[in-house]
Amino acid sequence: MTVALMWEARAADGRGAELLEWARAQALDPAPQRRETFTAPADRVLVITWWDAPYGAELPELPSPPQELLHRPVHRWRFESADAKGDTR
Repeated sequence: MTVALMWEARAADGRGAELLEWARAQALDPAPQRRETFTAPADRVLVITWWDAPYGAELPELPSPPQELLHRPVHRWRFESADAKGDTR
């Protein structure tokens, strides 16, 4: 089964580049099958990692960055692949 972990944070005013650099520097052990990092307006940073694991598996996640880099607390979501369940919509 494929599980995707999503981590999203909004940087404190003017600190978007620092938050992005911080997120990119966070190593996960073990490493995910795939990892992508995105940015969006309002200095938001999104990291999605993909894992070959059951939905409830314990997986390494990005921690929360130093509070001074954040506009608000980090948001986290976990999803499982609908395709793995035979849903081809």
